[in-house]
Order: sequence, then structure tokens, then C-alpha cells
Amino acid sequence: MSSTDNTTPGGLFIEESKSWPEVVGKSIKEARKIIHKNKPDDVIVVLPARAPVALDLRPKHVRFFVDTVAETPFTG
Repeated sequence: MSSTDNTTPGGLFIEESKSWPEVVGKSIKEARKIIHKNKPDDVIVVLPARAPVALDLRPKHVRFFVDTVAETPFTG
């Protein structure tokens, strides 16, 4: 048995997180930190709300969509 599989030494399956409702309302930085803690090898992609995305399944990509401006944009 590989040390990188999703089972405990006793053979019990460990379910990985596939969604993170606890990050709703948090900053992008906070959300990335929480998701990265659960899935350190995954690629986290931040996109504008309703952005077009490829429909292919990418198990190692976590996408989240942002639809509000959290701070005043500025130049410089």
C-alpha cells in the first residue's frame, strides 16, 4: 500500500474535501489558506463571477469565483 493513498494504516478510507462552504464571505487570502491546508498540492484559481471556464474535470484545481470589490481600487 502506498503512503500517498487515501487510506489510514487500518485501511479505512479518508474522504478529501471537495467543497469549502466555510470560506464564503472570507477574503481571497483567507480562503486560499483554508483550502491550501486541506489540499496543499492543488492549484487554486480565482476567477471573476460568471467567468467562462473549460468544462473539463481537473481534480487538482480548485476554482472560486469573486463577484464583489472588497477594497477601493487605486493606481500606483
